[in-house]
Amino acid sequence: MSPRLIRVGLHLHSRYSPDSITPLERIVARAHELGLERIALTDHDTAEGALELKRMEPELAIVGQETKTTEGEVIGLFIDRSLEPYRPPEEVLDEIHALGGVTYLAHPLDRRRARFAPHRVAELAPRIDVIEVHNQWSDQAANQAAAELASELGIPGACGSDAHAPPELGHCWMEMEEFGDAAGFLASVRSARLVIAAPAARARA
Repeated sequence: MSPRLIRVGLHLHSRYSPDSITPLERIVARAHELGLERIALTDHDTAEGALELKRMEPELAIVGQETKTTEGEVIGLFIDRSLEPYRPPEEVLDEIHALGGVTYLAHPLDRRRARFAPHRVAELAPRIDVIEVHNQWSDQAANQAAAELASELGIPGACGSDAHAPPELGHCWMEMEEFGDAAGFLASVRSARLVIAAPAARARA
């Protein structure tokens, strides 16, 4: 019997981020509408919203945080507390792993936002578990460059909706074998299917 596949939404924001006003209840409703069985709430520089969502919906929520480093932005998944921002990426990546979490580079080569130089991604590769290769607010060239770099480095790619409002959550998701923890996620993400439902409507500032 083939393993059961589930829909997973990665990289989304709630009212706990300064650039979103979305209540947690709206995110849950939208996730159910889309048939998402797991979602990773990754608010900017805090895990408080994700921890609250985990208390509300323990089977749905993956606790995460998008952390601004002195270079690009790093997402930690399967963490249990907030991470301090504005530190070197090595420190943040190592702390995520020390917490038993998964490290994920968000929109790593997007020139309009905090980003990493390609050579720095290569230097950080031993600390990186997943690279975002599709983000609806990044241009096609940035997404393609991230995908090529992830392939060269042998690091699994993921799509992140980077949703700040409920309709944006439906832009993309991952179809993955069912998992229960960080180790299961890492095993499943290598064979995950990226589903891009619609082109980006506009570029986020």
